[in-house]
Amino acid sequence: MKSENYLQINKETWNKQVPVHLNSDFYNVSGFLNGKNSIPEIDLNLLGDIQGKSILHLQCHFGVDTLSLARLGANCTGIDLSDIAIEKAQELNKQLGLETRFICCDVYDTPDHLDKKFDIVYTSYGTIGWLPDLDMWAKVISHFLKPNGKLVFIEFHPVVWMFDDDFTKIKYHYHNEKPIVEEYSGTYAEKDADLKTDYIGWNHSLSEVFQALMNNGLQLEHFEEYDYSNYNCFNEMIEFEPNKFRIKHLENKIPMMYSLKAKKI
Repeated sequence: MKSENYLQINKETWNKQVPVHLNSDFYNVSGFLNGKNSIPEIDLNLLGDIQGKSILHLQCHFGVDTLSLARLGANCTGIDLSDIAIEKAQELNKQLGLETRFICCDVYDTPDHLDKKFDIVYTSYGTIGWLPDLDMWAKVISHFLKPNGKLVFIEFHPVVWMFDDDFTKIKYHYHNEKPIVEEYSGTYAEKDADLKTDYIGWNHSLSEVFQALMNNGLQLEHFEEYDYSNYNCFNEMIEFEPNKFRIKHLENKIPMMYSLKAKKI
């Protein structure tokens, strides 16, 4: 696999994962359709009152979080690289009678597909690792925010991505040293799924994130690190409190997520 083909390779991977994820307990689509809000409490607190606010949701997968925000009163637009995911998001939107817009495109190409400014850009959990250049990412975010608009971003901590799959040793560099080219069995949502996929990703240090935002007119207003995950999506995890997960043998010794909020200046 050549890293310059990352868009094609990763799109194929996500297209293969969508049918598995739709039927997984992890995503609980039936519960969502029956009214369950899929947005974690951390995210909701950072987003604040979104009634009547316009939100651009980057890398939205098949839209359950985007549609959850819409049910809370926001005017939402979701974008994702996977055409199969976007098709499903549009189906769910129609099924729920909402007016959310979904667009299939690469994050970097979003300005070619959308001409609008937003109150909030929201993106979360396993997103930037699919992107090689965070300066371009931050430029897109800045482009779409209204003056004083805000970015709300929650992501798995780069320390987590340094480990091998079973968290037994450090395998990858903390900094964005080079593309990570791997084959993966199953998915984070269905670890035993009969599915093999290729992916190309990048690890991004906290300093790389901060610098990209500052370079593009975004002022940090909040930053926090967490010693747990909101999701049971890695190997060797235990639930130590409701909806809070850690790597069993690492307990609370490593950061697992971080959140930030930044304002367009």
